[in-house]
Amino acid sequence: MKREDMLARLLAQAETEGSELITLRAIVEEASDLGAARVLERMGLADETAHEDLAELRELLQAWRDAKASAWKAIVDWLVRGILALLLFGIAVRLGFGGLLQ
Repeated sequence: MKREDMLARLLAQAETEGSELITLRAIVEEASDLGAARVLERMGLADETAHEDLAELRELLQAWRDAKASAWKAIVDWLVRGILALLLFGIAVRLGFGGLLQ
């Protein structure tokens, strides 16, 4: 039985017999499942390979995050090295070792 048919039967049952708690819960559950299926269909993730596609996308996103973090770390490392080199150069000039550089 299709989900749409099940939801229609539950709604008809609730209308004719009154809405008991178990019927209302079943309606909510079927409506939620139907809505989730529609969203997955609209997003193009309703086929058999959707799980594998999502796993690949997660791996790609994690690789991007790792690369971004690594790039920032490298930039900070080079910046600190540059500042330390300038500081060392300034100390050498201050101590009179500037003549050795020429």
